[in-house]
Amino acid sequence: MAKIENYLNLSNFFSVNFLQFMSFPYLCNMNFTHTILHWFAENGRNLPWRETTDPYAIWLSEVILQQTRVAQGQAYWERFIARWPHVSALAHASEDEVLREWQGLGYYSRARNLHTAAKQIVERGSFPKTFNEIKMLKGVGDYTAAAIASISFNEPIAVVDGNVYRVLSRYFGIGTPIDSTTGKKEFKTMAQELIDKRQPATFNQAIMDFGAIQCTPSAPRCDSCPLLETCVAFRTHKTELLPVKSKKIKLSERHFTYIYTKNGDEIAIRRRGKRDIWQGLWEFPTTKDITLPTEAKLLKSKVKHVLTHQIIFADFYLWNTEIRPENLPGDFIWIKENQLDGYALPKLIENLLKSLSQ
Repeated sequence: MAKIENYLNLSNFFSVNFLQFMSFPYLCNMNFTHTILHWFAENGRNLPWRETTDPYAIWLSEVILQQTRVAQGQAYWERFIARWPHVSALAHASEDEVLREWQGLGYYSRARNLHTAAKQIVERGSFPKTFNEIKMLKGVGDYTAAAIASISFNEPIAVVDGNVYRVLSRYFGIGTPIDSTTGKKEFKTMAQELIDKRQPATFNQAIMDFGAIQCTPSAPRCDSCPLLETCVAFRTHKTELLPVKSKKIKLSERHFTYIYTKNGDEIAIRRRGKRDIWQGLWEFPTTKDITLPTEAKLLKSKVKHVLTHQIIFADFYLWNTEIRPENLPGDFIWIKENQLDGYALPKLIENLLKSLSQ
């Protein structure tokens, strides 16, 4: 805790006299950690993966909840646990099975990494038990490794995610961009100093819940916040300005024209390749594969689908053909139409398919 005063020298950024900070109750009794833990005891979320310390269950929840709301992710976690109750079961599943179960969550590299890491764990004989060992798993970074290490093995490693960035930047009034190298190091150091080393799992869950429930991105519940009196952002009217990000995501536009190509009771699909979105998922022919037939029926036009770095607009055609097109690329396969549910599809195509029954 001794270094925390380094983060409170904010007079240049907020034009507030540093002596004012020295009078804050926080600086007198260092009560941030105690307050967060007390708040969590009364307001923490009841989540099924918090009823266990099984590292597989914890790991699965953390991977699913990356870029996913808890309300949506919980149902996926429950299905995964029901179908593959332990890491060995997941490791022995096929990639198609895992991707199909993941369908609708997006960011499919998470599912592929999860599957690969499960195989790594089985090969080594047991789940790794330390932060550094857990980080060696495919797709596991500092945040996920810290969550597993602290919750499952009581290692005092602080988690730093979007919620933690927001809480710390607002409470301490830190203007360092959270997406900068300096910012990441600064916040990681601070979180590590604040963690309760006697109960690291509880503290990590507490500060994440505090950011998700109390100190939300927009319309934070400042009037009922137990840290209100000592929060720098509130006192200086900077709540909506923090945390700071230096980089803005540039979105590119792409256009797809899909042709649902049907021959009798069969349809043509192919698996998408590497180095592009939706790797390993299945799709229908597009106008890059075959020329749009004049008899094809337009079902949907300019359907918008937003990804992290891309905005996709898609048209969707139905083509009933009595003869299979000879010029369809060789990576397409023909399957029974009623078997399509067994193939993992991008969310966009799932949405387009709804127009077939309209």
